[in-house]
Amino acid sequence: MKTKIAFFDTKPYDKESFNEINKSYGFDIKYFRYHLTPDNIVLAQGFDVVIVFVNDIINDEMVHKLVDYGVKIIALRCSGFNNIDLKAALGKIKILRVPAYSPNAIAEHTVALMLSLNRKIHRAYFRTRDANFALQGLLGFNMHGKTAGVIGTGRIGKALIKILRGFEMKVIAYDKYIDHDFALENRIEYVGLDEVFSRSDIISLNCPLTKETEYLINRDSIALMKRGVMIINTGRGKLIKTADLINALKSGRVGSAGLDVYEEESKFFFEDLSDRVLTDDILARLLTFNNVIITSHQGFFTQEALYNIASTTMQNIQDFLDKKPLVNEVCYNCP
Repeated sequence: MKTKIAFFDTKPYDKESFNEINKSYGFDIKYFRYHLTPDNIVLAQGFDVVIVFVNDIINDEMVHKLVDYGVKIIALRCSGFNNIDLKAALGKIKILRVPAYSPNAIAEHTVALMLSLNRKIHRAYFRTRDANFALQGLLGFNMHGKTAGVIGTGRIGKALIKILRGFEMKVIAYDKYIDHDFALENRIEYVGLDEVFSRSDIISLNCPLTKETEYLINRDSIALMKRGVMIINTGRGKLIKTADLINALKSGRVGSAGLDVYEEESKFFFEDLSDRVLTDDILARLLTFNNVIITSHQGFFTQEALYNIASTTMQNIQDFLDKKPLVNEVCYNCP
């Protein structure tokens, strides 16, 4: 019998890419438009696998229900896994993910946010649409020679650093695990967090969300930064305490911010809410700043990344069926 897969939070582009890749696997996929929630988890009954995304929150109770329904795998079509109760899943159900689908896509989006904020591209676009060709208020700065602070030098951080070095920026970086060879090859300097905050003209967050990094950007860390600093977050929303960022934007301590993620994004991102009143006061306030650009977690969103996500997700499932080593498994307290 074909392996049965329940695919949640389906968007048209998901269906297209997964159907194409599935031609090589032949799985029986049922697509659901909805997020996987406690209210609709019964839809997973009778399936071998559920495929979910970043905003499908699977708690202890839901894990146990999936196990009772006979689900053997929770396949994440993303790299993050903080939306899954790993402790509840330990020894009961496999959790598989896509650790790196396109570091370059996210790094390039990070730079796009930097350039748009610096050269006020978003503001110029709306001006010229109204035949306003004045330059007042659009002044930027040369990236050349400025200091970029990159927090997190995994695959994405390293891809970003290579691009920034192409602008001939000075790059300082922080990571718990220092890659001396990479630093020497790319002429960057690893420093402490406080030094990243105090020396950088632009700060980019490319680290995972952990207990140590939650609200890494807050009132105290912002106080260490240069006045007018640019902050870019293409990592995870809770790396920034948004209320503190808003206060810093109001005071001018932070000059601009590019956010591809938001700490409460699961309620809003990936959905069209243009016909509703935005109920999140903090997000609504952020959207009023002309020196803030918010994109809806689209850093990964390239043709190549969608293909890689589908391909790796399907191979993860096939590896489980073939009893091969699960190289992309995540679990509670795994080494």
